[in-house]
Amino acid sequence: MRDEMEVLRRFNRAWSQRVGVLDESFLDSGRPLGPSRVLFEIGVAAAEGLGVGELRDRLGLDAGHLSRLLRRLEGDGLVTTTADPDDARRRIARLTPAGSRAWRDLEERSDRVARDILEPLSDSGRARLADALRTADGLIRAATVRFVQVDPADPAALAAVAAYIGELAERFPGGFDPGPPADPGAFTPPNGRFFVAASDGDAIACGGVQRIGEGVAEIKRMWVDPAWRGRGIATRLLAHLERTAAADGFGVVRLDTNPVLVEAITMYRRAGYREIPRYNDNPYARLWFEKAL
Repeated sequence: MRDEMEVLRRFNRAWSQRVGVLDESFLDSGRPLGPSRVLFEIGVAAAEGLGVGELRDRLGLDAGHLSRLLRRLEGDGLVTTTADPDDARRRIARLTPAGSRAWRDLEERSDRVARDILEPLSDSGRARLADALRTADGLIRAATVRFVQVDPADPAALAAVAAYIGELAERFPGGFDPGPPADPGAFTPPNGRFFVAASDGDAIACGGVQRIGEGVAEIKRMWVDPAWRGRGIATRLLAHLERTAAADGFGVVRLDTNPVLVEAITMYRRAGYREIPRYNDNPYARLWFEKAL
């Protein structure tokens, strides 16, 4: 990957220099990049504010660092943090009136920098740059997605599974009825595990592994948001679930699917799964696969 690494590093150097990341005062705003970015994210959430936990997850910051950034913004009179009236354990960050003005000023400064970069280019050059950056943005986001183990009752897990069920209902000719709720213990240790991947606070992929026999695990509820497909996330998720099963002592993984899910079937075969006879009573399954770990 040496050539690709050099291209990425060169781009990082050029971009960070030209958009003011290296400046002590980001975009001459009077604040460094860190607090400016936190201000931006809270401003995007507008009057509803943004939970501090969600803000931390969205920016990938540790709790201590985010706390220091918020204290700086609070000290400048730009942000307030208050307890959520519905959940005292949750704190919500909101912009003050001065913070809203600072946010609008930051937006205007950011627009000027973007305009200064684009203006010297021809129309076709701008289009090429926008297309290249759109592609780069999608691939970088996909490459930095992480699979986090969560409780199946976690809101992110519930949101992802609901989207998964909704998609199956649309794609299957006769619709899809998930039946009674699955046993939540099936996807919690020692019986199994469930994972979610998120970007900007939204669940964009999920998948679980559960015990179905001695030394045998089953992969279930694998889903990737349609807007994120084609970036290798599903293949990474499948491999992650296989490694998880192997680490938990399983020697074999199985899964079932429906012929409508052509892309998934192609991925399973490419990953080394072989077709086997029916092993469960899933009424929607028409194909069954197995792989030795």
